[in-house]
Amino acid sequence: MSTDPRDARRVDVPPFERLPLESAYLGSLEVEVGPVVSLGPGPYGERRFVDILGGRVRGEDLNGTVVPGGADWQVVRADGVVDIEAHYSLLLDDGARLEIVSSGYRHGPADVLQRLGRGEPVAASEYFFRTFVRFQSGAPRLAHFNRTLAVAVGARRARRVELTLHRLL
Repeated sequence: MSTDPRDARRVDVPPFERLPLESAYLGSLEVEVGPVVSLGPGPYGERRFVDILGGRVRGEDLNGTVVPGGADWQVVRADGVVDIEAHYSLLLDDGARLEIVSSGYRHGPADVLQRLGRGEPVAASEYFFRTFVRFQSGAPRLAHFNRTLAVAVGARRARRVELTLHRLL
């Protein structure tokens, strides 16, 4: 028997179990956006924003409009990655409101990002655009969104962002 006091604290822990990540389709957003407005270079890269002008959401629990007035704040880092922080709201067809906060990245080959920047059509498969999405609502029927996390797969168009939302289970 060991006299080392650290032995008394040892606990048998089962080997780490690789847990699956499961998701389910939640809905699709078409977000109409304004032009990119640059604030110029900052300590972390070029700081800019894009006004959210409106749009549409469709899904099982989500059918309605994107409310004008939100914004997509971005930092274009030195490595070319666009760091995204979008904050906006939805007005659903039944009058309920839902807040969305979406954080993530868009990146890809320099020539692809330049084409996106010029507003040219680019297939979503040519670049990476993913965000982590949180929700908040005071509507009783939407209370489950207050504990929902989602991942969005995105596509950038000239004046629109298309997002497919996947609820994490």
